[in-house]
Amino acid sequence: MKRVWVSLVIALSATMFMMWQNGAFAEKAKDAAPAAAKAEQKAETVSASTMPTISIDKTSLSNGGTIAVNGTAPAGKPVYLEVWSDDKVRVSRFDADVDKTTGKRPYILYMTEQMPAYYKIFMPKDKKETLDGIKKEGKNWSVSKTLKDLGADIAYSAPAKAKVDRYQATLMGSIIGSRGDLLPQMDEKENRQRSMQLIKVRFRSPDKVLGADVEVDPAGTYRAVINIREGLAPGKYSIVAVVDKGVQSQPVSFENKIVFPVMYLSNAGTSLNIVWPFILCLGISIFGVLMGAGGGFILNPILVSLWPLPHTVVAGTVMPTVLFSQASGIYNYSKIKFISWKLGTAIGLAMLVGGFIGPKLTELITLDQFKFVFGWILLILASLMFWQTTPGYISKNKKEQAILKEFKKKAEETTKAKEK
Repeated sequence: MKRVWVSLVIALSATMFMMWQNGAFAEKAKDAAPAAAKAEQKAETVSASTMPTISIDKTSLSNGGTIAVNGTAPAGKPVYLEVWSDDKVRVSRFDADVDKTTGKRPYILYMTEQMPAYYKIFMPKDKKETLDGIKKEGKNWSVSKTLKDLGADIAYSAPAKAKVDRYQATLMGSIIGSRGDLLPQMDEKENRQRSMQLIKVRFRSPDKVLGADVEVDPAGTYRAVINIREGLAPGKYSIVAVVDKGVQSQPVSFENKIVFPVMYLSNAGTSLNIVWPFILCLGISIFGVLMGAGGGFILNPILVSLWPLPHTVVAGTVMPTVLFSQASGIYNYSKIKFISWKLGTAIGLAMLVGGFIGPKLTELITLDQFKFVFGWILLILASLMFWQTTPGYISKNKKEQAILKEFKKKAEETTKAKEK
């Protein structure tokens, strides 16, 4: 019996001890929950205090203008403003440079359809001297190195999100303008790197991508007056303030509006006043048809030089515009019987084949290469035509004299027929 009572006492003691333990642990858990909540709330408070704020003085522009930006940031932190347009354009880059490691040419075409039509990072004014030094590098500047040297790589975000496709071309394929085979999608890091190369293709100079306009006070407040130049894409633009990687403000937005006669060229990502191109092309078409051409050989380099248009868009745009002058020219030349249809058909077949190759080939060359080749072609043709107008050449070339006399005779006959 004694053993039974001992067993009961031990059992009850053990039960009470376990209940006490359970109560204690429960109490600890109960106390731990608010502690965790407090820690989380504290983390959120600290996080909120490190987040920069941003505001702008206007939400609408008319074909560009200035916007005053101000806000607060953690004291002692540099502030970068990332600005981009919601409108997207296509950009491509053909990599045929010799690889330093393998010694071979990769022949890879990089292309994206999602490049912001406008993109710029504004940084603290104390970076201006470094930025000026980068500008002196000319065409040799590197976007990735520049962003790193200026500390602006923490703000580079919008273009990095653009999906970049790559195509494996061949030497022969690149000659005839073939894109090649689509390669697997790149990882996030390489996609970001390639997007920086496409940024340079799109905007060309550091001035278009970077500016040192942000004033930052020691207390953390900042201000900047940013200029949105004329001739940019219409629509929504976004601005964020960035102080560290992943630490940025909520975006603010404004709208850029344009009205006729300013028109937006969506495939070029550029707006321009069409009055001046109209007047220019009127004179060029008169001279071009006079020379037996549509005027494209004159219009092409002028459009590239006077307006910020991609050479690919210029080449494609000039083709259908020349059609108008060519059509009216064909009609009028046929009336005075100055057209050799046999020769024209033979030449036309060759141009038909070239018309398939040319458009693809423009994707694989840079603007500098385009200007270089086109410039030399014009110089050679100009020299040849000038030489053929010299008295010595004309006196020796009897066939050309006979052709000129025949043209003159037909023109006189046509004039007399109209008078009757």
